[in-house]
Amino acid sequence: MTEPVLALMGPTASGKSALAERLAERFEGELISVDSALVYRGLSIGAAKPDYPHHLVHIRDPADIYTAADFARDAAVCIDEVRARGRRPILVGGSMLYFRALIQGFDEVPTIDPAIRVAIEEEARISGWPALYEQLAAVDALSAAQLHPNHSQRICRALEVYRGTGRPLSEWQQRDSPGVGMANTDFECLALCPKERQILHARIAHRMDAMFDAGLIDEVTALYQRGDLHTDLPAIRAVGYRQVWSFLEGELNLADCREKVLAATRQLAKRQITWLRSWPGLDWVLTDAHGHLLRQERADARNAGSVASTAMPQEPVRQVWKSRIMQLMRNF
Repeated sequence: MTEPVLALMGPTASGKSALAERLAERFEGELISVDSALVYRGLSIGAAKPDYPHHLVHIRDPADIYTAADFARDAAVCIDEVRARGRRPILVGGSMLYFRALIQGFDEVPTIDPAIRVAIEEEARISGWPALYEQLAAVDALSAAQLHPNHSQRICRALEVYRGTGRPLSEWQQRDSPGVGMANTDFECLALCPKERQILHARIAHRMDAMFDAGLIDEVTALYQRGDLHTDLPAIRAVGYRQVWSFLEGELNLADCREKVLAATRQLAKRQITWLRSWPGLDWVLTDAHGHLLRQERADARNAGSVASTAMPQEPVRQVWKSRIMQLMRNF
């Protein structure tokens, strides 16, 4: 029997990559990145590009649009190729929409009348995207919880789907059938996260300082000077890149830029945890300030001191990776 594919999830700066690299070395695995920023060439420092080889890193130009459906197709091919080599595929990252597209699949949203998008963009021009975000929260709270109030592209998409179909985008994204080409593949889903929120915040701050020290501004400057990129593109809207872009355009001073990067990264982590709490049957691996294992708990564990929360049960998947992770972390 083919063992399940590990889907190692978690908020940004939780230590996913380091753990995944150790698993790959120990259990003859190959890593598949699940990161909506790392797919773009030129996004390295701000996207925390790992040194260890990952599939689906730097595969698109920043001027391109790369969707969750694109990822699902590419990742399915990667999984098959890794298995054909006699190795174990390991999915690792924090782009929850990518995970959902691959593992759970999406219903195909009908074509939306372009006039609806034009009307939404005109409303945003007059009232601002935060006002449109409030409209979205009123009709599709789940989608809104995963977005920043100024994320124009995704707010527009969610609103146009609701207005065009009468169903929230989150409903279209909650189909229970497998993703592209994955009907015969089981996934063992685990989330890695520090038990205490302040530990995660400290890691985020430390990593942000390291990114600026490593040349984040120079990296974004190179993208800015291309002349063909803009802030409506997903690559440039990535956390860190959007804020430094505003600095380069003279909208922020450097101190404010750093504060906004820090705030945006914390908000990203909060949205990721919100999404993970709703993932059915997810197992959480909780760590301390040093990344050492504290405990493992099921998604339905009711523990007020933990980030884990209740979720609807799912069909049981044969678990092999959890015991491997427990063994590896206890010996670390």
